[in-house]
Order: sequence, then structure tokens, then C-alpha cells
Amino acid sequence: MQNRSTLSSEIPELESSDSALVLVVDDEELNRILLRDPLEARGYRVEEASNGPEALEKAGAFKPDIILLDLLMPGMDGFTVCQRLKKDVTLKQIPVIFVSAIHETFIKVKALDLGGVDYLIKPIRCEEVEARVRTHLELRRQKRKLQENYDKLRLSEQLRNNLTHMIVHDLRSPLTTILVALELLQKNIPSQDADQSRLVELARIGTSTINVMTGHLLDIYRMEAGQMPLDRTCWEMTKAIQGILQRFAASAGGRKLTLASSAAVTTFSDAELIRRVIENLVGNAIKFTAASAEIRISILTNDQEVRVIVEDNGPGIPAKYHKRIFELFGQADDGNKTTGTGLGLAFCKLAVEAHGGCIGVESEVGRGSRFWFTLLSQQK
Repeated sequence: MQNRSTLSSEIPELESSDSALVLVVDDEELNRILLRDPLEARGYRVEEASNGPEALEKAGAFKPDIILLDLLMPGMDGFTVCQRLKKDVTLKQIPVIFVSAIHETFIKVKALDLGGVDYLIKPIRCEEVEARVRTHLELRRQKRKLQENYDKLRLSEQLRNNLTHMIVHDLRSPLTTILVALELLQKNIPSQDADQSRLVELARIGTSTINVMTGHLLDIYRMEAGQMPLDRTCWEMTKAIQGILQRFAASAGGRKLTLASSAAVTTFSDAELIRRVIENLVGNAIKFTAASAEIRISILTNDQEVRVIVEDNGPGIPAKYHKRIFELFGQADDGNKTTGTGLGLAFCKLAVEAHGGCIGVESEVGRGSRFWFTLLSQQK
């Protein structure tokens, strides 16, 4: 074994070593000394335990930064000690380095499977022990820092979401007031004043769009927080889609809205949420499809599920955006401008997945888009 002065000149001092506490567990006093002395010479604080129960007691009392654990000890062996440590919520994050004279691979694998971070072979080399201790203490420090940063990020995200939710919630009342006022104003505009009527109509449409967006945001936050329980019932989807298409017909701008099948299809789901999903998909198809084009809605069903498909022959969506457009504020860039708000499809995804269904898109640039989603066809 090299002396302490030689080791001190070969291995750079860690700034954190003087504050790190190492628990050395071995039933042989000489082995504990061989581990303790070079570690103390490097500024580490060292506690010792001569058996398993004492190791668990001192680990609980001192909360060491790392544990050097002998594998073969009378009574409670190192495997059992490690298992007990990993079951304790206050101790399970402490790195455990096994120290043993056993070379068999399956023993090493078992030690690591039980939660050990490393395995040292006796007779020990002091420089190797110190290097492993330094490495795993640094890894633990980085892990703690990463967790702290993650916790701060989550807190910041939660504060942002709470603020956004509060603002959006408070917007609903004034937006409703503005909409009512615009509708009353529009009714009182003289029929011959077309320009004024057009301006009021644009204001009404813009305000209505903002109102829909705030509704999407509120519902998205509620669903993400698990605060929007589903009101599942058995309802007939075909008639509901026919009604949706009739309402859109007036604003379709010459686009042909077609329901491919008139057969009755029943689903077990929240009717209001799913109607809004369909309205979003049809509304998007109208928005991004040229006038006089056809938008086709299909309903496929079997004993397990219902699949609703909305097809258009619009500009299409590049493959790299197929997943992104379903994310909150995710948008697709058509090369000239970014399209959509990134709210409607995020709402659709959450609503469908809350039912245990799936949603997706098949699309190629210049060849239109095919949005689809699935639901259970009946109660299970």
C-alpha cells in the first residue's frame, strides 16, 4: 500500500471531500482501517460499522454521502444491508459501493441489481477506492443538482400555468360582453351601411375566435390537471355529425361537406367533448382547404372501436410536423407563414386520449390531409 503523502501528490484534491461523510462497513477491523485512514487523510469524514445492524443504525443516524459495504459478514450480509437501505425512502439515494474478495460475475451482477453503484475487489488499492468514491460523490452531486433544477423548472412551469389559467378564466366574462354588444350593434346598423356592417362582423368573428381559444386553453389545463371528468353516455354519432355539417355549411364558402355513410353508429363517450373534437377537425379542414373543394367525413366501426376520419385536399402537412401539431401551441409552417394557434388539435388529442382512444394524421405536401381518431364503440 502506498503512503498517504504519495497518494496526496498523485490525486487532485476534491473541493467537496472535506464535507463528505463515508460510512465504512466491514466485520474486520483491519479492513476498516485500510479504508478509513487514506480517506481521512484526503479530508473525508469517516464513520465505521462492524456488522449489518450497526450499519443500518448509523446510516439512519448520520445519513452518509456514500457507503463502502463489505459483502460477506456474519449474521446480516451486505446483500441484505443494501436491500434494507434501498427500501428506506430516506436512505435509498445513498450510493453503495460493495467491497468483496469474491470475483464471480453473477455475484457482481446481483450486487448491482440490488442497487449497488460499484463493486471493488479485495485486496483493495487505496487510489482505486478514493477514485471510485470521488466519482460516485460527484455523480450524486450532479444528480442532486439536476433534481433541484428540475424542481425549480416544474415550480416555474406551475406558476406560469396558474397565471395563464387565471388570465384566461377572467377573459371569458368581458369577451362574452363584447360579443353580445357586437351582435346588438350589428342588428341596429342600417342595411345600406355595408362597410360598417362588414367591420362589425369582422370584430364579432375575431372576438368569437378569441373566446373559442380561451375555452380550449381552460379545457386543456383542466384535462391535464385531471379536473375535467368525462360524462360518458351511449349516443348516436352519425346524426350528430350530420348536424355539425349542416351548421358548417353556411360558412363553408362553397366547399362541399360530405358524410360518407349514413348508417347509425353508437359510441360510449362524452358526447359534448367528442362533438367539439369533430368540429375542430372539420373547421380546420374548411380553413385550410381551397373553396369549391370537398371535405369528406367517414365513420368506420367494428365490435371494438369507432374510427372517425376527416379528409381534405388542402396543401398538406410536412411529415416533420405530424406529431408537433398535436402539442400545446404546436404549429406547422407552410413555408410562408405559421398556421393555426396550436390549441385546437392539442385539445382534440387530450380529449380523445382521455377516452382511451388515439388520434393522428396522414398527410403529404400537395396531397391533402387525413385526420382520424378512435373511440370505444360500446361500454366496457
